[in-house]
Amino acid sequence: MSQALLQTKRMRIGPGGFLMPYHHPGELANRVAMLDHLAQGRLNFGVAASGLPSDWAMFNVDGMSGQHREMTREALEIVLRLWSDEAEFDHKGKYWHVTKTGTMLGTLRPHIKPLQKPHPPIGVAGVSKGSDTLKLAGERGFWPMSLNLNPAYVGSHWESVEIGAARSGRTPKRSDWRLVREIFVADTDAEAMRLSVGGMMGRMMTEYFLPLLAAFGFTEFLKHQPDVPDSDVTPAYCAKHNWLVGSPTTVAERLQAIYDEVGGFGHLLLFCFDYSENPKAWQHSMELLAKEVMPKFKGLVPK
Repeated sequence: MSQALLQTKRMRIGPGGFLMPYHHPGELANRVAMLDHLAQGRLNFGVAASGLPSDWAMFNVDGMSGQHREMTREALEIVLRLWSDEAEFDHKGKYWHVTKTGTMLGTLRPHIKPLQKPHPPIGVAGVSKGSDTLKLAGERGFWPMSLNLNPAYVGSHWESVEIGAARSGRTPKRSDWRLVREIFVADTDAEAMRLSVGGMMGRMMTEYFLPLLAAFGFTEFLKHQPDVPDSDVTPAYCAKHNWLVGSPTTVAERLQAIYDEVGGFGHLLLFCFDYSENPKAWQHSMELLAKEVMPKFKGLVPK
């Protein structure tokens, strides 16, 4: 991220999500605050609870019981308190004991705060229906981010945001909602399908994402209808029902359809791939997306 900040001047940059259960909140608060100063206020702060059993095992977090979500809430609360104007506090929580002191020995002052006030914009990533982390986003007024699942499934995420917002009397804005999509744009539909399904996007689905979801029994997250057999959920199926793949005209039509299907959202997040074997194809796809697809949505404002 520091390298990306050095090579850009206007672009805002941020991680998709720091996995909060695996960072000491005091250390993370200080590190992100320093990064915000290096970014001169161009930093976004992404937060996530983590959902991989391999991570749960490494850090001995009981993800099956929801412990990772509890830890995320507590860690974020501590980070925000450290960034607040609260002079001193002693947080003795379920998972962390963090103390913010006043000046010590006449010289040692409390750690720095972010450059942006009161803090960098916070985005929260969610996956599951009834997502607790997306409820947290609604409750605290953070940006909700929905990961790359079928639009029919993702549409349920906004309900979680609204439930969380109702807890704190907030009115959530769809313009804050961010959706992640796999996108590949080429000069023709056939070319885009060949380069996506037959390229790194298809390899990622075949070797990683589809087996992972199947192991959890979560293949349904990618289905446009629940009665679709699991065996039919292939990279080609995802390209047709979940991804945005095709010529600029096709991708624009598909993006509009997704927008209408979920009820409107404010930001599209591109799921990027390392097309090391064909970087020009990926660069061309991004250029077409930026110059021929997105300008068609310039005036689109979610209700």
